[in-house]
Amino acid sequence: MSTAVYAAGAVCWRLIEGKLHVLVIHRTVYGDVTIPKGKVDPGESLPRTAVREIAEETGLEVALGVPLGVSRYVLASGREKIVHYWAAEVSERAVHRSTFKPNAEVAALEWVTIKRARGYLSYPPDVEILENFAKLVEQGVTSTFALLLVRHGKAVGRGGWKGPDATRPLVDRGVAQAAALVDTLTAWAPKRIVSSPAVRCVTTVTPLAAATGIDIKREEGISQDAWEAGEDEVRRVVGKRVRSGKTAVICGHGPVLPEIIREIALATATPLGSYVTDAAELETGAFSVVHLSATNSGSGIIAIETHAPRA
Repeated sequence: MSTAVYAAGAVCWRLIEGKLHVLVIHRTVYGDVTIPKGKVDPGESLPRTAVREIAEETGLEVALGVPLGVSRYVLASGREKIVHYWAAEVSERAVHRSTFKPNAEVAALEWVTIKRARGYLSYPPDVEILENFAKLVEQGVTSTFALLLVRHGKAVGRGGWKGPDATRPLVDRGVAQAAALVDTLTAWAPKRIVSSPAVRCVTTVTPLAAATGIDIKREEGISQDAWEAGEDEVRRVVGKRVRSGKTAVICGHGPVLPEIIREIALATATPLGSYVTDAAELETGAFSVVHLSATNSGSGIIAIETHAPRA
């Protein structure tokens, strides 16, 4: 089979007069009804594709929520199409700011109930993704926020550095990884950036801070030095982020990330299991997204997704 075609999209949702509605699009050329999605541009990450395509097709600026799964089907050309989906809550501000007009690609947008969407959607793979979203609705965990746990980019090795460990800089690859993170991390629209004060961590999130205008909060409590000395404050730092209910990036060290994940699990009454601990096994420049309920802190970790370094 030929090389697969990758795409990404989202089930966009909002409350209208207290009732949950999802967005479907009526496409002009195909005369069908589907979920907003589109093909990956060269060099683009899948989360960025989802946000960009929704903006282009609907005029809505969204931040991604929980991953909803992957659809696979064969195109008329014989190539396999692989589409990654997320949930995306749409604010009233985004609705009012949308500049959508019917065009050659999309004839109309329509907000409908999940029940109506089941009958509207033209393709079974879309219905399967909708059902995954419906399960979240049934569990009462649609409104979510995320903690994006980043392992710093590739740094100069300990053996090759004569100064204090915390001053080790990124190598060229690490600098490239830091720059590449911006494209993907901003798909979740973080509101805070928290970092170990080590140079390799702060430098990793500096491009993100520059792109978003968010100040970096340096937290000695999650530094490797504090952790190795048994003086870390991971519980305090994580507890604050969980209680805030705001999407945040936390940049730290390989040895400390398992403790950060463990504290998130404890703070949200999540049973510890391999899927939780695996999320901390990150190579340099990689990150995991831990999705939490914004309305029910005791409902545990809703989902975890891990993204490999892109440089």
